[in-house]
Amino acid sequence: MRTPLHTAVRGLALFTAVLLGSTLHTAPAGAARAAAPPPGPGVAVAMGDSFISGEAGRWLGNTDRYEGARNGTDRAWTGSGYDPSRVYGGTAAVGGCHRSDVSEIALAPLAGFDERINLACSGAETVHVLSAARGGLPLAGEEPQTDQLAGVARSQRVALIVLSVGGNDLGFGSIIGDCAYDWYFARLCWKKQDAAVREKLPAVQAEVTAVVDGIRATMRDAGYADADYRLVLQSYPSPLPGGESFRLPKRDADRLYKDRCPFNDRDADWAAFTLVPRIGDMLKAVAAARGTEYLDLRDALAGHEVCAAGTTQVGASGPDAARAEWFRFLDHHDTQGTLEESLHPNAYGQRALAACLGLMAATAPGHYRCDQDWFGGGDPGRMRITPLN
Repeated sequence: MRTPLHTAVRGLALFTAVLLGSTLHTAPAGAARAAAPPPGPGVAVAMGDSFISGEAGRWLGNTDRYEGARNGTDRAWTGSGYDPSRVYGGTAAVGGCHRSDVSEIALAPLAGFDERINLACSGAETVHVLSAARGGLPLAGEEPQTDQLAGVARSQRVALIVLSVGGNDLGFGSIIGDCAYDWYFARLCWKKQDAAVREKLPAVQAEVTAVVDGIRATMRDAGYADADYRLVLQSYPSPLPGGESFRLPKRDADRLYKDRCPFNDRDADWAAFTLVPRIGDMLKAVAAARGTEYLDLRDALAGHEVCAAGTTQVGASGPDAARAEWFRFLDHHDTQGTLEESLHPNAYGQRALAACLGLMAATAPGHYRCDQDWFGGGDPGRMRITPLN
């Protein structure tokens, strides 16, 4: 989730395909402090990495078909070829930020908001969100996201900021890629990765905290009190089910060649039930310490992960959200789209995350968990939120 978060792996040897990222920023050095927020309708802003920029929004489910519209899954199909800019905008062909037209911020039902602005960029780490004055760096030809926020906050009344960040700093893409590689050689990856994550997590927590502080400082410099807007830090949904919930046995070659989810059951258990919750708990701790809101998405797409039992790849009848995977599969040969889209919420997953954000925006500020409304019949627009302790 442009500067992708993937450790681009070509062929079997390089399975690094998940990209995340998040961003934040503080006002440029020397910028004059504004007296008050500008008047006008509220604006909602998304910041961070690929999981909120809209990476993989090109796809409706997954299919093993390669020609034409690929059974209707590929929204970039024009009838005569593929044009990713139809989904991601004009920079897609040259590695832009992959802000899709179905990103969370674009689809969220946000009553009373005049405009939605997506500053998130695929591949972003915390350093790409921090302002240049705080050591932030450009990404995909754009200035740090917090510097962009400063300009928005001075010209429009920002009422909501949603942040997804930290996954790239933790090396989530490399972790997933290494585990896929280990499946091919019948090795387990979780123990070595667990040790690496534990070692990195405190530093990443500090970096995410610095991003939140930078955003707050930027908004204060633009004349905002903390109570003038809502700042939501959100976690990541798991792209993999637990090992017992895969459609195919772990050594079935079609986990790679058809379903595109080459992961050992034990490694998948660790990713779904330890890694993703651990990242979420770290982000929740930052939110609690810095007085921001928190949206827990770890189980939001449960039952629709890549290769999850009960889902199918899209067949001749075309896409069906209730039966589809809501994540992009691991396209390690780049035969359909690009590698960086792999293991990100697809158009259905983005719709579900947008519904979560809409529910939170309509609720009193706080910490919430979002998951599916199981009476919704598999409709990604039917989600529910519950308060967290």
